[in-house]
Formats: sequence, C-alpha cells, structure tokens
Amino acid sequence: MGTAAIFLLVTVAAGLGAVLLRLPPLVGFLVAGFGLQAIGLAEPGYLGTLADLGVTLLLFGIGLKLDVKTLLRKDVWFTTMAHLVVSIAIAVGFLGLLGAVGFSMLAGEGLGVLALLGLALSFSSTVFVVKVLDGRSDQSALYGRIAIGVLVMQDLIAVIFLSVSSDHPPSPWAFGLVLLIPGAWVLRRVWSKVGHGELQALFGVAVALGPGYALFDAVGLKGDLGALVMGMLLAGHPAATELSRNLFTLKELLLVGFFVSIGFSGELTWEAAAIGLLMLLMLPLQGIVTAVLLRLMRLRKRTAILSGLVLANYSEFGLIVVAVGSQTGLLHDEWLVVLAVAVAGSFVLSSAVNTRGNEYAMALAKRFPSKPNEWLHREERLIDVSGAEALVLGMGRVGRGAVRQLREDYGMNVVGVEHDPARVASLRTQGFTVVQADATDIEFWGRVRSAGAVRLAILAMPFHAANLIALSQLRASGFEGTVAAVARYDDDVAELERHGADAVFHLYGTAGLALADEAAEAAFGYVAAERMRDLQAGHRGDTEPVPAPAAGPATEPATEAATEPATGPEAEPVTEPAAGAGTA
Repeated sequence: MGTAAIFLLVTVAAGLGAVLLRLPPLVGFLVAGFGLQAIGLAEPGYLGTLADLGVTLLLFGIGLKLDVKTLLRKDVWFTTMAHLVVSIAIAVGFLGLLGAVGFSMLAGEGLGVLALLGLALSFSSTVFVVKVLDGRSDQSALYGRIAIGVLVMQDLIAVIFLSVSSDHPPSPWAFGLVLLIPGAWVLRRVWSKVGHGELQALFGVAVALGPGYALFDAVGLKGDLGALVMGMLLAGHPAATELSRNLFTLKELLLVGFFVSIGFSGELTWEAAAIGLLMLLMLPLQGIVTAVLLRLMRLRKRTAILSGLVLANYSEFGLIVVAVGSQTGLLHDEWLVVLAVAVAGSFVLSSAVNTRGNEYAMALAKRFPSKPNEWLHREERLIDVSGAEALVLGMGRVGRGAVRQLREDYGMNVVGVEHDPARVASLRTQGFTVVQADATDIEFWGRVRSAGAVRLAILAMPFHAANLIALSQLRASGFEGTVAAVARYDDDVAELERHGADAVFHLYGTAGLALADEAAEAAFGYVAAERMRDLQAGHRGDTEPVPAPAAGPATEPATEAATEPATGPEAEPVTEPAAGAGTA
C-alpha cells in the first residue's frame, strides 16, 4: 500500500500542477509517470490492469453512443484511408531526413522499418480525443462524430495489422463471435430488468469485460475491440445514455492509470527523447492533411479545422504496433521509448492547442475563401431562425420543460437547439420546433443576431463548460438579449454570472422552490396558490410592471464573413446547421 500511496500523491500533485498552469490534468498524469520512472520506482503490476480496464470501458462507452452509419460516411472512411497513406509518406520522409543528419537509431534503417514507424504515427489517440470531446459534450456534434468515426476506423486498421503480424493468428472459433448478434438481444432483455443505480453500472462493466474483452481475447482478437463491439450491439437501448453516464467517473479514474503507465514504457535516453520530441514536428502536417481532406468532403472551414486539431496527436495504439514490431524482430526495443515520448508529448501539445481550439479555428478560417451555402454538405448549411423569439440550447429534460413553459404560459415562439441528430429527429416527432446546430458556434449566434427577433436565450446544456462557452460566443457575437442558464454548483453559478448571464437557475439550490410551488398548488389549487403568491409579493413590495419588449429588426441574410467577429473568445465550437442562406 505504501507504493500505491506514493503513486497517488505524486499523480494528484502533478495533476493539480497542470490545472494551475491552465492545462488539462492528464498532462500532469503523464509527467507523473515519467517522473516516477526517473526516480527509480518500479511500475506496480496492477497499474497495467487499471489502464486496460480504463481503455476497455472507454471503448465500450464509445460503442454505446456510436451510430454504425457514421462509419459508412464518405468523409469518415475516405479521410481515414487517405490520411493513413499521406501520414506514412510524411513519416518516411521525415525519419529518413533525421537519419541523414546523423541520428544513429535511424542510420541504415530500411524503407520497411520507416513505413512501420509511419503506420504507428498515423493513428490518433482514442483515449485522448474522447476525453477532449467529453469535456466539451461534443461527441454528438458533427465534428465529434466524424472524429470518433475516424478513430474507430483507425482502431480497426490497427487490429487487422496486429492480427496479421502476430505469431498467434485469430482462432477459427473467432467466426463464432457472430452469435453475439442474437446474444445482444438477450442482453438487452436482461438490461431492461436491471433497473438503475449501481446494479446497472455493474451490468455494464460485466458486459464490457465478459462477452466483450474476455471472449474476443480468448479467440485471439484484441479484447478492447470486443468491448467496442459489445457497446455497438447494445447501442440504442433506452438506458444507453444513463449507463454511459454511470460509468463515466469510474472510466475517468481508471484512465489515470493509462496515462501514468505511459511513463514506464522503457529507459529514457537523450537520443530517444530527442527523436520523440522531433516527431512532434509532423503533427501540424497531419492536422493540415485531415482538415484539407474534410474540406474536400464539403465540410465548413471551421468544422474541418476543429477535426484536424482534435485528431492531431499520436495514439496508444502506436505503442502497441511498435511493441508487436519489436517482438517480431522488425524494430529495435528502444523505439518503444521513442514512441512513448512522442505520444506523451503529443498529448501535452494537443491539450494546449485544443484549449484554445475555437480561437485558432476562427483565425485560420478567415484566411481561406468561402464557398456558397449550396456547395456545403447538407448538415453544414447555415440555419434560419427568423421568427423565433426565444431559443433553448440543449433539449434534455430541463430544456424541454423550458420550451413548454415559454410556449404555453408566455405564448412565445420558441425554437430548441440540439446538436444530436437522433434527438432532433425524436423531438420533432413529439411536436417540438428544433434545429440541429451547436450552441458553442459563434457563426450560429451571428445568425441569431442578424435574425433580430430573438430576445431570450436559455442555456440548458448538461455540461457547465458547454454553457460557459456558449455564453461567451453569444456575447462575442453581439447578442443583446436576455440570457438565462442552468448550473449545478455554487461556483458554476458565480462563473456564469461573471461572464454575463442575466439569470442563473441552480438546479439543486432552487429545486426546493419549484417543489414548494407544486405542493402549494396541489394543496390549495392553482388559483388560490397564485393569489397567495401575489399577496406575499405585495407585502414584500417586489412587484414591478414588466415593459413590453421592442420588436427586433428585419431578418438579414448571413454569410460566414458577416457572422464572424474580429476576435473570438476561447471556446471549442462545432457547427451542424441544417439549412439556411449564406456562405461557409
């Protein structure tokens, strides 16, 4: 337990240090791993197990949210394959240049070795990217769905490589895994009987590790792949989102072990560290390749750039590819340390860049010509919100309740905004007026401002960071209407108020007020309860006449240039508009 205590204290201290430097905690976890290895502490045997559990639950959670149709999108599979080829070519040229300037590890290495290293460097980290998307609540956004689709395709390519290069190819029993398809029907029925709480979370862990990891591993396939497949087979269950949320904290805690374990990949030398850090110079090129390919798929400039930024890192799968290459004699053992440095360094660099991803995306997008709205992919066209008096951002339970209240009690023309296409389709069948867009997109708010009629915006998204980003983008776009937001904690309330929210609803702190109103109306009747409230308000002297809102200006057509401000706040935007006029 003493070793575990040391590891925990150092990891917490390093994570806190990263936060104080305005970096994600995972940067501190990476530093902790290298620091613990440098002072001579041996890697505990259970650290690798914790890391494997974290990655397994991560992939299971991805599967629960993954729409298989995403993998069939041309902008996913074409981008993946083209990026793979170009990245390998870049790596071969760059590593060959390093060998020519005198790095002994690369001297005399053949084209096959350089190509294998290029393959390892062509993958982006599923763990890292999903953590970034989770932090923004952007897995369902267009660029988030494309990024996850690319990651899954890359993981499948890596699994195929590992299966082909392994000394032990998959067992013929692997064909029997097709029985998991009818087996998933049974698991769905069992799941429906499990209920909520800890038993549901335990059910999820058991499925991910049992028929997921263990079964695939038993037939010679990657167990992580099995967890992903099981998640995909169970996706669409009514409780899928709830299960994913229940596993979130456990998954995040276990993934700390994954980031710390990277520092124990091998003994670090000066040459290995130098080559690993120099490999970071290829990341901007890979990000540019991704952005260009997605732009050719008719995506908007910022969507393409954001995808390129979030995928510009090296993957833990690269470490596995190099490890297999080392075991089969294709690579020297020290390349594992080089890749560990490159992966860790890419996480640090990508964390810093993606923290200000919106600002960089906005600045870069202005440097390139726009395309007509009709040229864009259907999901990327600017939307039209003319006629809306109020917008509700985030159409979960809170958002739906706000829409009903504004529409039924105040007679307002309310439009809901949601970036999850499946939820948008479902809400429309229920009679809600909903557009598919992203509240963290400054172009969306520029379109709202130009429409002129919107005078109230309610931020009801489940993640505080998303509400804060939307608020910053909203104010930066010049929106002058009233903004209300929801928050769970006192410090979140204070932060939203500091950033310009006119009203903040504390979900926990003010729930008692709503409960009291409901109880009074049930006990005395609505009319009597309303009379009692008016009487009390009169005693307090806090009733004031509410002035009628002024009519907004006429709707103006929007263009990308017109809706982008000269400068933008720090944020991570995504755009998934449904229709409208303008250019992008």
